Amino acid sequence: MPSGLGELLATGGKARKQAVETHENLTAQERQIAALAYDGFTNPEIGTWLFLSTRTVGWHRRKVFTKLGIRSRAELRHVLPSVAFLLLGAGLEVALV
Repeated sequence: MPSGLGELLATGGKARKQAVETHENLTAQERQIAALAYDGFTNPEIGTWLFLSTRTVGWHRRKVFTKLGIRSRAELRHVLPSVAFLLLGAGLEVALV
């Protein structure tokens, strides 16, 4: 049991659930990584595009998943808007062909 939760419940208080994060709460780096993962790129490929190590990409990707309350890349399609929106939100230019 988390620290203080027992005291809260003993006094009749109720614990509130944490707010659900949305794509709007992602940092620019997280948005870039989410957009590339959404599009099917692997961690090594994302790292190459963004000049990051595979481990760094994995760390950011896990933060994205945690913030969005998901466990897999497949779930990204259910919780994120279009890739173009993500990239524009990250400050990247998108060429629509």
